[in-house]
Amino acid sequence: MSLGKRTFTALPLIGTLFVVVQYSPDWAFFLFGQGFILAALVEFYNLAERKQLMPQKVLGCVMALLVSLTFYFPGISLEIALFSGLLVAAVYFVATFNTLEKLPFFPASFAVTVVGMIYISFPLNFLFRIRVEDGPFTLYFLFAVIFLGDTGAYFIGKPFGRKKMTPIASPNKTWEGSAGGILFALGGAVLARTLLLPEVPLWLAAASGVVVHAAAQVSDPLESLFKRAVGVKDSSNVLPGHGGFFDRIDSLILAGPLFYFIVKHFWK
Repeated sequence: MSLGKRTFTALPLIGTLFVVVQYSPDWAFFLFGQGFILAALVEFYNLAERKQLMPQKVLGCVMALLVSLTFYFPGISLEIALFSGLLVAAVYFVATFNTLEKLPFFPASFAVTVVGMIYISFPLNFLFRIRVEDGPFTLYFLFAVIFLGDTGAYFIGKPFGRKKMTPIASPNKTWEGSAGGILFALGGAVLARTLLLPEVPLWLAAASGVVVHAAAQVSDPLESLFKRAVGVKDSSNVLPGHGGFFDRIDSLILAGPLFYFIVKHFWK
């Protein structure tokens, strides 16, 4: 994968992300986030289709939006959204899978549709909550930890990596690269704290960076398992040099919610 191609794609994405995070009203940031979430969810369902699992894309996207609305409107409880989604899914599947030919596909179709929604929509909406409750600088801290950690893992792992960390999910990931990622994430946390969040104790920012990037290093190969299971390298090719939207947000699926809870319970 060409570093130049990755950079060419990354720069406008980073610029757009900065403008949206820094200057957009809450509703615009929410809609921007939903675009990423739904794009990643559709890519997840496309992977499932390669295994003939028959995900119901429209239904899954509707259920994902129901979950997302609980983050934008605090008055709507997550319990109500999940039950409403389950009720809609029940009606849909009972009405749709009504022939003997479709019946064998029902368990997998139901499972992959619901799991995809929970796996992608629920955790990624915590980024909206971080921005609304704690401001853009806190979100930049998370991005710095993830981005610099991934950069360190790449530049340390590529020349020095020897011991495979996840040979099935991500054959190119090594323990040496993982250590480099943690080290760079630590540096990113200290830098972001110094420039943006001086009120956060240095030790707490550093520890948060290490823990959050450790979660990202689990989240990344988890996403890769889905791709390896269907025999593809990227979830799509919509972002040259970076794969798809699902590939770009994979680290945030576990790292985002964990960081939110760290900020909520330890930073305040």
